[in-house]
Amino acid sequence: MGQTPKHNENGMTPTLDINEIFKASRRPLSSEERKFITDAFTFADEAHRGQLRKSGEPYITHSFAVARILAEIGMDKETLAAGLLHDVPEDTERTLDEIGKRFGPDVQVLVDGITKLSKIRLRGSHEKYFLENLRKMFLAMAADIRVVIIKLADRLHNMRTLDALPKEKQERIARETMEIFAQIANRLGISEIKGELEDLAFKYLEPEQYAEVLEIEQTRVKEGTKYLEEVMKTLRKDLSQDGIKILDIDGRTKRLYRLYQKLKKHDMDVRRVYDFIAIRLIVPEIVDCYEALGSIHKRYRPLVGRIKDYISLPKPNGYQSLHTTVFGPEGRIFEVQIRTPKMHTEAEYGIAAHWVYTERGRGDWRTFFFPKKDAGSKPKEVAWVSQLKEWQKEVGKDNQEFWQGLKIEFFKNHIFAFTPIGDIIELPEDATPVDFAYAIHSEIGNHAVGARADGKMVPLDYKIKNGQVIEILVAKEREYPNGDWLQFARTSSAKSRIRRAMRDREAERTK
Repeated sequence: MGQTPKHNENGMTPTLDINEIFKASRRPLSSEERKFITDAFTFADEAHRGQLRKSGEPYITHSFAVARILAEIGMDKETLAAGLLHDVPEDTERTLDEIGKRFGPDVQVLVDGITKLSKIRLRGSHEKYFLENLRKMFLAMAADIRVVIIKLADRLHNMRTLDALPKEKQERIARETMEIFAQIANRLGISEIKGELEDLAFKYLEPEQYAEVLEIEQTRVKEGTKYLEEVMKTLRKDLSQDGIKILDIDGRTKRLYRLYQKLKKHDMDVRRVYDFIAIRLIVPEIVDCYEALGSIHKRYRPLVGRIKDYISLPKPNGYQSLHTTVFGPEGRIFEVQIRTPKMHTEAEYGIAAHWVYTERGRGDWRTFFFPKKDAGSKPKEVAWVSQLKEWQKEVGKDNQEFWQGLKIEFFKNHIFAFTPIGDIIELPEDATPVDFAYAIHSEIGNHAVGARADGKMVPLDYKIKNGQVIEILVAKEREYPNGDWLQFARTSSAKSRIRRAMRDREAERTK
């Protein structure tokens, strides 16, 4: 990710060059798109003329940096323009209507959305307002994902320049970043932004631990660089002998905050962190991923339980890759991640990657968010966006329930379970057969009397494991759910449907 222009010797910021944004873009930009973005930059530059940031830099450097981050993750011209213009209506005399007339309704809607989000203060506010504001943010996400992606870019640059603020503000913003914005980036699959947000927040929230982990990481990087280079050289030769084409191979170390989380589990003993170093292998097609995995296992013994197939069973945010941890030369353990170019782009940039593939002739980006089942059918929203809207309706005005559900269903890790006929049901971790039943249909949930997990009988409060086949046993004589299920149901959807059924039963009794 790029940084804002550096100060020159006299402390002034050099003239910003719009070509830096064009060069940074993951998407090829046409001359028409470049003109559109240049016009937005000129408009924003004139509007912010004379305004300074807390650091003393001209304010336009922030807008420029936000647009550059958006270019680096491959966003479209409207989003880049909105990134340049996002603070204009709030901080200058130029209006939202002027932006709409000059740059069109799409940019106007995005700037309006980000203006509203900029007024939302989360951590540090009273809990009631925190929950209300958080809900507004997620309503904006459900309306247009691009608004939230701009907000993530805005927050990333603010975190990069957080040194200019007082200590108490640094801590509040860093905590809000760790608890909310890094989690949103994770759910959208934008690992580049998520990882940097976590590392920057970690630096301000736990400075002593940050310094300790940084020292560990730097020592291990120095030790491991030569080893990784030798292993990659050997792997390239071995896979080539097996007829497997390698498009790219590189080594990486764990990000600081993720490393810290691992180290905490192992009493800060880095020798027990097996995936501290990893090799990333990019191959042309899916079949090559599995052939490369076989070739590696033929030469290096895999660590039991550390082979993960995220290609056949992707993570809920869309991440796909094969992971294996092996005993390498000298008995040292390292991880290998194997993926195609498309998987790699989506692993780094998540939802934003779909703007990149649009430019390569893969269709309108809206088909990702609203894919059509078949010709002539009504577009269907991507599952979790649809779920987000439905869920907000179900919890009504109860902000506390919304927050509890958000922590479980949006921020928590998710699992996949299968119906007996092979349909995939996505659930939060620790979900039960009751959640599974209501995820299929309300009637299945209301009539449930038992469940099987991988063919074995389990209680309805059983915690489903990733990849299990779940069968729900139903009885016609059971018309309503058991109120006790509310004690262990995990999803907002299941809880709201149980309550609705119980209200219906009470209404029947009082007739």
